Amino acid sequence: MGMLTGPLPLIPLTSGTAGAQQDKGPNVVALGGGHGLSASLSALRLLTTELTAIVTVADDGGSSGRLREEYGVLPPGDLRMALSALCDDTDWGRTWRDVMQHRFRPGKGNGGSLDDHATGNLLIVTLWELLGDAVAGLKWAGALLGARGQVLPMSTVPLTIEGDIRVTAPDGESVLRTVRGQARCAVAGSLEHVRLLPEDARACTEALTAIELADWVILGPGSWYTSVLPHLLLPEMRDALSATAAKRCLTMNLATDTKETSGMTAADHLHALRRYAPDFSIDVVLADPASVPDREEFEKAAAMIGAEVVLGKVGASGRRPVHDPLRLAAAYHDIFGNS
Repeated sequence: MGMLTGPLPLIPLTSGTAGAQQDKGPNVVALGGGHGLSASLSALRLLTTELTAIVTVADDGGSSGRLREEYGVLPPGDLRMALSALCDDTDWGRTWRDVMQHRFRPGKGNGGSLDDHATGNLLIVTLWELLGDAVAGLKWAGALLGARGQVLPMSTVPLTIEGDIRVTAPDGESVLRTVRGQARCAVAGSLEHVRLLPEDARACTEALTAIELADWVILGPGSWYTSVLPHLLLPEMRDALSATAAKRCLTMNLATDTKETSGMTAADHLHALRRYAPDFSIDVVLADPASVPDREEFEKAAAMIGAEVVLGKVGASGRRPVHDPLRLAAAYHDIFGNS
């Protein structure tokens, strides 16, 4: 146990990485969760070594949900994915990334206790138990991966997302029904009156400091109501994002009409952001042209939040709506250079 009070272990840098350190690039903070945040981090790590990921902590499904419920900890899954996206580009980093991402499949028995748990989730929770500090545990996990950047939770207490959906009652009347939990909200359809619980939750102090010192803040892509907007629903973080001197870039999703945002257009996404954070402004909105069929409507919505629209091909080739890291990095590079 005594060894855990010492300095973090240092992973030797390769000559290529050491050379890259001479030009660190802009200080960038990326906010979100899940696959969307991993996409932005995979692109941003190509442009800067001064990178901080601030991750939503409201997940209540799968392995993360089980660990959260059983041990009362932050859901580790999105934090693990962010760490993995920042792993050192060496055999060491890639190997430990694969270890972190490994998920136990059901064995020969029925209902094994490790079934569907990700190794990285268990490792992160172990570090939290040993150190008693969520941020310190993530730093140690990052050191193991040789992560090129830091990963922070948006809050050091688990959060719950709650929203209302409009349903038809037996008498035919339209009524609002409350849906609680990220997993349920993600498939609920068009949400109304989304909120975070507990209402008085504090933001992570280190995350607020990172936002204050950033040159650029990147919000999105990701599930709009359960990964992107939660950062603006937490009062202290919303205030920090509104007050920072950093430039702000909003990265739009490639698919807008999802189970979580049923019937919503790209412009509707921006209207939702304005509704929940009326004092928050954006400098640049980055979108793939294929996801914005009505450009005039979208540009009007962007102007409403003070943003310039930048259209660029950032989606990967293929049918699945996923961002290509190289294309996204090129778009961010141009945006940073033109600021």
